[in-house]
Amino acid sequence: MTQDPVFIVGMLASFGVLVILMIGIGGFAKGGEFNRKHGNRIMRYRIIAQAVAVALVLGFVLLRQMGN
Repeated sequence: MTQDPVFIVGMLASFGVLVILMIGIGGFAKGGEFNRKHGNRIMRYRIIAQAVAVALVLGFVLLRQMGN
């Protein structure tokens, strides 16, 4: 399973979502100019990355079921 390229890409996408989320939470906690300027944009990036990650995970599940 860990050798499947779709699994690896899905895990990287999930990690990317985590990184974007941590940047967004850190900016929100710090507040100030950074949060006012970039807060909404970072959360939009998180939503897009999360949609891609969910699609990849569902694609992985579908491919695994078709293979059995």
